[in-house]
Amino acid sequence: MAYHAWFSCFDGCDVRYDLTDVVYRCETCGGLLDVVHDQEALTNRSGADWRELFENRWMRQEWPYGSGVWGKLEWVYPAINPENIVSFAEGGTNLMWAEHLGTQLGVPQLWVKMCGNTHTGSFKDLGMTVLVSAVRQMIAEGKPVRAVACASTGDTSAAVSAYCAAAGIPSLVFLPRGRISPAQLVQPMANGAIVISLDTDFDGCMRIVQEVTEDGSIYLANSMNSLRIEGQKTISVEITQQLGWDPPDFVIVPGGNLGNIYALAQGFDMMLSLGLIDERPRLVCAQAQNANPLYTAFRKGWASYEPQAAKPTLASAIQIGAPVSIHRAIRALKAYDGIVEQATEDELMNAAARADRTGMFCCPHTGVALAALEKLVTKGTITEEHRVVVVSTAHGLKFSGTKAAYHADLLDEVSARHQNRPVETAADVDTVRRTLDTLLA
Repeated sequence: MAYHAWFSCFDGCDVRYDLTDVVYRCETCGGLLDVVHDQEALTNRSGADWRELFENRWMRQEWPYGSGVWGKLEWVYPAINPENIVSFAEGGTNLMWAEHLGTQLGVPQLWVKMCGNTHTGSFKDLGMTVLVSAVRQMIAEGKPVRAVACASTGDTSAAVSAYCAAAGIPSLVFLPRGRISPAQLVQPMANGAIVISLDTDFDGCMRIVQEVTEDGSIYLANSMNSLRIEGQKTISVEITQQLGWDPPDFVIVPGGNLGNIYALAQGFDMMLSLGLIDERPRLVCAQAQNANPLYTAFRKGWASYEPQAAKPTLASAIQIGAPVSIHRAIRALKAYDGIVEQATEDELMNAAARADRTGMFCCPHTGVALAALEKLVTKGTITEEHRVVVVSTAHGLKFSGTKAAYHADLLDEVSARHQNRPVETAADVDTVRRTLDTLLA
């Protein structure tokens, strides 16, 4: 049976667009779009059959199923021509049992989904393989797309530039000047993107890129584009598959533009509706205190939401005060008995450093999620009986400067409780031995 998917209005307007249409919002109400799948067709397989299919494809070499995303092709973009898929075998990342850290926190069943262990070093690859493949399909069908563009705080620009470079499609990235790490800045430069550095924050870059892409000749790659969500929702499927198709009790993810929390819900929704799982986890979105519009709305009981001017945070990728997917996130959290927690600069950096002491190398955004975990354990919301997954969104090497500054105790608002500095001694073996005897006593 053929499988089909299309764009539809998130707010329920009676509209339908092809996935190759250059459209990002409902032409009736102006709301965001969702990718909707033909559920009746998908139910021609049982939940057990879908599980078996995904297991048989898992990280194999048969094109394009070796990708963690394209191994779920029927759930992502079923009608795409496989020749147009652009993939770096993204996904399939380690679900690490964080035994040492979990024991310290009183959560022995703690796992960390290492989404930073992918081609460009962040979970953004999962959505970008779908979006850039879709653009390649559009171009093959004669759509006049000249380039792909995004606003970014770092990771999205890396993914856009890499996938577009592989596809032979020009890429444009709009970055907030001086607000991303050098490692993140060099990625799109190395991949040949046109890098526009703007004297504004992410929200300002987002406004400009939406205007630049209005005429349709440049395709918008930010997460308001729901093709990105289709790739990112496979995180939920991977986590569940790696846990033997038994979903965890809690999934905690850092949130900035908030497409990720909605994507997680979309993935679990599909597994529930198609019979792969029987229960849903509770979802937790963690925000930096300096950029916390979702947390503020949550504390008000979802009575109201107001965008804010985000303050600087070391978790720079989530320094977003007017998240595009705010209403998507709220709907997801309501459906999943969700929680929103926040972390100060001190809390997020020390949570990351504590995890590093158990063998990880966490980005500051993962530190936000880990700090939220610590708070929920302290409150008794999460206990030793719960199975918890923290989604690590990017590789810590992208933030080596920030981490070095932490251990040098040079960060404002942060007291480095897990500081570890080099020990300087004379180049004399006896001095070294005496020093080691002291340190190892």
